[in-house]
Amino acid sequence: MTERPPAAEPPSSGEGRRARHRRPDPRPSAPPPTVGHGHGHGHGPADPASKQVKRVLAIALVPFALAAIIGVLLLYPFGHEQRSGADLGFGQHPVNAEVVSAVAGPCSEGASEQSECVILEVRMQDGPLPGESIEQVVPTDPGSPRFAVGDDVVLSYSGANAQEPSSYQVVDFQRGTPLLVLALVFAGAVLVLGRWQGLAALVALGLSLVVLVSFVLPAVLAGEDPLLVAIVGAGLIMFIALYLTHGFSARTSTAVLGTMLSLALIGALSSLFAAATSLTGLDEDTSSLMGLLGAPIDARGLLLAGVVIGALGVLDDVTVTQTSAVWELRKANPALTWRQLYSSGLQIGRDHVSSAVNTLVLAYAGTALPMLMAYALSGRSFGEIVTSQAVAQEVVRTLVGSIGLVAAVPITTAIAAAVAVREPAENTHRASVADRVGQAAATSAGTPTVRRRRRPGV
Repeated sequence: MTERPPAAEPPSSGEGRRARHRRPDPRPSAPPPTVGHGHGHGHGPADPASKQVKRVLAIALVPFALAAIIGVLLLYPFGHEQRSGADLGFGQHPVNAEVVSAVAGPCSEGASEQSECVILEVRMQDGPLPGESIEQVVPTDPGSPRFAVGDDVVLSYSGANAQEPSSYQVVDFQRGTPLLVLALVFAGAVLVLGRWQGLAALVALGLSLVVLVSFVLPAVLAGEDPLLVAIVGAGLIMFIALYLTHGFSARTSTAVLGTMLSLALIGALSSLFAAATSLTGLDEDTSSLMGLLGAPIDARGLLLAGVVIGALGVLDDVTVTQTSAVWELRKANPALTWRQLYSSGLQIGRDHVSSAVNTLVLAYAGTALPMLMAYALSGRSFGEIVTSQAVAQEVVRTLVGSIGLVAAVPITTAIAAAVAVREPAENTHRASVADRVGQAAATSAGTPTVRRRRRPGV
C-alpha cells in the first residue's frame, strides 16, 4: 500500500504556531479603542468637556434669545389701529366669477373696429349677486391678459350699484386651487423624504410666516425702525426654525451661533454700502406704499430689512450643512484634530458656496428679467444700468448676501470643529463598517495560505 503524501508542507521554525495563532476567529472581534478629543493618547472622550462646551454655547446664545423675545415685546404695536381697506382708498372688493362666453366686439358703443376688445359674459360665484351674469369689455392689447370660456376670474367690485356692470371690472384669475395643490405636493415631498423631521420643518416654516405676518409687517407699518424689526424678527425665526427642525443639541446651537454672526456681518455691510452708494430704497412699490399710508417710512431701512430677512434663508442652509458635515467627519474618524476637521469641513464648504453664490445671482436675474430687458433696449451702457437705483440696490443686496454667505462657511466650520472635537465620539461601543473591513483585510493578509499538494500523476 502506497503511503499518501502529507496534506501540507510542515511549517518551519515555529511558523505553524504563528499561522495557527493568526487564523481568523469566527467570533466578532472586539471594537478598537476609540481616540477621544482628536489626539492620539488613547484616552476616552470626557463627558465633562462636552458639558462645558454646551454650557459655553448656552451662555453665548441665551442672551440673544432673550433679546429677541424682549425686542418683540417692545416693538410690537400694541394698541395701534392700522388703517386698511377702504380707509386707505382700497374701496374695491374681490368677487369670484366664471367666464361663460367670450366674443369679439367693439371697445365702446359706436366704435368701428370689431376686433379691438373681447366682450365677456361672466357669472358671479359670490359677492352681492351670486349666480347673476354681467358683461365685461376686456381689451386685447399685448399688455392685457387673455380670458377664455371656462376661466375662473376675479372681479373688482367698487361697492356701488350691484346691478350696474360698470361697478365691476375683470382684474385677475383665480389661482387658489392650483396653489393649494402645489402646496400639498410640496408638503408631501418634504414628508416622504424628511418624515418626522420634515414635519418639524413644515411646522417651522408655518411659524416663520406667522412671525413675518404677525410681527414684522405690523411693526414696520406702525412706524418702527424696519432694520431693527427685521433683526429681531430674523433672530426669532432663526431660533424657532433651527431648534424645532434639528432639535436642541450642541450641533444645532453651533449652527445658530454661526448664522447669528453671519447675519450681524450682513447687517453691518448692508448698512455701510447702502450709505456709501446713496441708496434711498424709494422704488415704485415703496413710493406707492408711502402714498397710501400718508406717513413717511424709512425706505432705506426697509431695503436693509429685506436684505437681512432674505439672507436668513440661505444662511440657514449653509450653516446647518457645514455643522452636519463636521459632525459626520468626527463620527467617521474620532481621531481627527480640530485643524483636520476644520480643513476637511472647509473643503466641503467651498463646493457648497461656489454653487450657492451662483444661485443668488441667477435668482435675481430671473426675477428682474423684464426690467433688465427694458434697460437693454434703452441704449444705456452697462455701467449706467448697474448704477441706476433699481439695479444698484439689488446689486448691493446680492453682493452683501454673498459676502455673508462666504463668511458663514469658515465661521461656522471653525465653531463646529471646536465643539465637535470636544463632544463624546458617537458609536464608541461598536466598530464601524470601515473598521471591520479593515480588520478583516489585515487578518487575511497576515494569514498564510495553505495549499494541498497534488498527487503524483494528477
